[in-house]
Amino acid sequence: MKIGSAILAGIVVIVVISITGIVVDSAENTHENKIRVAYFPNIGHAIPIIGMEKGIFENSLGETKIESKLFDSGPQVIESLFAGSIDIAYVGPGPAINGFLKSENKSVKILSGAASGGASFVVHPNSEINSAGDFEGKRIAAPQIGNTQDISLRTFLSENGLKPAEKGGSVVVLNIPNPDIYTLFTKGEIDAAWVPEPWASILVLELEGKRLFFEEDLWPEKKFASVLLIGRAEYIEENQQVIRNWIESHKQSIKWINENPQETRIIFNQFMKNTMGQSLSDAVIDESLSNLEITSDPVKDSIATIAQRADALGYLGRNGYELNGIFLDINSNALTQEVLTTHG
Repeated sequence: MKIGSAILAGIVVIVVISITGIVVDSAENTHENKIRVAYFPNIGHAIPIIGMEKGIFENSLGETKIESKLFDSGPQVIESLFAGSIDIAYVGPGPAINGFLKSENKSVKILSGAASGGASFVVHPNSEINSAGDFEGKRIAAPQIGNTQDISLRTFLSENGLKPAEKGGSVVVLNIPNPDIYTLFTKGEIDAAWVPEPWASILVLELEGKRLFFEEDLWPEKKFASVLLIGRAEYIEENQQVIRNWIESHKQSIKWINENPQETRIIFNQFMKNTMGQSLSDAVIDESLSNLEITSDPVKDSIATIAQRADALGYLGRNGYELNGIFLDINSNALTQEVLTTHG
């Protein structure tokens, strides 16, 4: 199944639409009775995709209109949030942490977990990589600089005494979008890739890649946050009931997805066909879902670890970092700030 060009074309359109949305929304700046949500067209973002396709969010929010925006880059989501053109978003922990630290008034808040796990290191069938000892001189891809897979890859290299080429080492790290990783993998122009689902399973099942390891195998209890629900503090404060309703629908969607994996596959594939113009095989979706845990647990310890790793890589600036206040909990009476104490 040749999905690369179709999905790439779809993502280009999505990004153009999303960026156009930033300009329009920034100019208008009015969004009464509306919540604008950003997410990615991939299986790790099953909660907003399935929840909205099933009408779970719509039913809970009543008269509040949902405006959805699709992205393929966490940094672009954060820029949109800063621009005030989105209110809540599903993103990886890397961009969420960066957004929190870069916002002058700590305006990015984590509201819930959305997925744990779901990333793998996949080796090209013609590349002789069997362990970290074989990485020298190889070309290895990961998505955007600063995203969760990029942080994991570069940390793994460091822990194994390796450096990327730009730091004087022998491993060439290519930071490119997932569709481009697919294309280079197809052409045999990269040796391996550290990618999220469904891309990892696509490389394995469609292109005969070898899954060297699941990233969760490198984490305590085999759990780490891979997708989070975040929100813009100003919107949260001004629309507390809407946020509570969203969180409740978020949890209902998780329950439905976990109880209905086959129907989840059908709905997700229809979404991909309608949005990207190309569906995925049942095998790819089933494999991807089996490698993910759809959960509201943000795996807080992993957030602290990811921040520590990003800081060690120089992604968080020169002044250290402080994650106090990055989490916001919703309870029945008010929005209460929960503190995660981490010092840089």
